[in-house]
Amino acid sequence: MSDFFTSSISETDPLISDAIDAEVRRQVDGLELIASENFVSEAVLQTMGTVFTNKYAEGYPGKRYYGGCQFADVAEQAAIDRAKELFGAEHANVQPHSGAQANMAVFLAAIKHGDTILGMNLSHGGHLTHGHPLNFSGINFKVADYGVNKDTEQIDYDELQRKAEESRPALLICGASAYPRIIDFERIGEIARSVGAKVMADIAHIAGLVAAGLHPSPVPHCEFVTTTTHKTLRGPRGGLILCKAAHAKALDSAVFPGGQGGPLMHVIAAKAV
Repeated sequence: MSDFFTSSISETDPLISDAIDAEVRRQVDGLELIASENFVSEAVLQTMGTVFTNKYAEGYPGKRYYGGCQFADVAEQAAIDRAKELFGAEHANVQPHSGAQANMAVFLAAIKHGDTILGMNLSHGGHLTHGHPLNFSGINFKVADYGVNKDTEQIDYDELQRKAEESRPALLICGASAYPRIIDFERIGEIARSVGAKVMADIAHIAGLVAAGLHPSPVPHCEFVTTTTHKTLRGPRGGLILCKAAHAKALDSAVFPGGQGGPLMHVIAAKAV
């Protein structure tokens, strides 16, 4: 029985061990040009392989549904505090397992089933979770969309204003998965407020640029900001949500118990790192 806990991967499962070794060689020898991928540090890899993977910690720091969470609380609170400091946000939730689940939590917190959303069309650079008909966002909500100008290939903010006035969305979604231009979050915030909408900025692809001050931040202008942690933030695979303090309680409830159960504490610890 002792071998079960001490055997190496190569001894326990040669197939998976060989696959890991081959993937290491592929990443080292190849040239990766996928914008949504990055390479984490050795410290992040080490953290994800720790005993935190054994721990159930439903709830939030100081308010757990399981005992023995005092060290999980240290890790999660560090991740929360560092995210708030990095982006200048009033509140942060570090539990989403992915960017899509981060976006889903915002939908649950900000609007009601059947409300209208206004998001960037996928074919113009948006994302599945911004209203695609095969995604939860397009299935559960009425969708209006906007895109880029045919000639400039950039967002036409006057046209976005017109579409917002026409559709009267409850939530205006900005950010993109394929839009290599500066996004005017301040203008988008003004457009949303003019029609009584909240704003969710999905900055999964540019979060590192925002954190470094190389792209304007959406945090002052948007009620909710979502991102992944594994793209330009170069952390473990997962999601992150920032929001105004007024929405913190609703957001946390939307993540747990609204959309997820136990958080992945080994990943949250790695997000802190």
